[in-house]
Amino acid sequence: MTSDEQKRRAAEAALEHVPEGCVVGVGTGSTVNHFIAALARRPHLVAGAVSSSEASTRLLKDARIPVLDLNEAGELDVYVDGADESTRALQLIKGGGGALTREKIVAAASRRFVCIVDRSKVVDVLGRFPLPVEVIPMARSYVARQIVKLGGQPVLREGFTTDNGNAILDVHGLRIVDPPALETELNQVTGVVANGLFARRPADLLLIGGESGVEMLKR
Repeated sequence: MTSDEQKRRAAEAALEHVPEGCVVGVGTGSTVNHFIAALARRPHLVAGAVSSSEASTRLLKDARIPVLDLNEAGELDVYVDGADESTRALQLIKGGGGALTREKIVAAASRRFVCIVDRSKVVDVLGRFPLPVEVIPMARSYVARQIVKLGGQPVLREGFTTDNGNAILDVHGLRIVDPPALETELNQVTGVVANGLFARRPADLLLIGGESGVEMLKR
């Protein structure tokens, strides 16, 4: 079974955790695209969606699912999103698609965060996947120097601008043994908008698509 099929399994399983008639938070990425496709086959399951990116917004609108502004929607029942890496403690690295700041906002505004991944995304220690850090453009070099002091190797994501108009530094060479501490430390660097560690607000439920079905881990 391919990783794409495993992603589809996890995404379809997430529908079971979406309350009927709710406004659902929707993340960004290839696994979430499968979730949106599954949602499109059951358009009356939800009253609408709050999207974390322009890319997901386009897919939701194509599926005729109303897209709402978070300021109007208020607190959400559930947020569904993927991850680039996850531990079995449900701490995540996200932001490979560059939408980490909006993803963090929607996750924070949701009572429950359901994360959907394929088996390859589950790791013992975070850091194999480069950690994305969204930065204000004028602070890019300053932030990069501070990250080097923390032991990381920041690389500018060339030719990429976030939906917020900012740059992304992808930080290589980290072995993240204390994700909440590093998340806090990076957030305190002036010029950092957000970083891709979801450890202070991890997932509440992890659905792992695999060869034999979907494994479910709860926090």
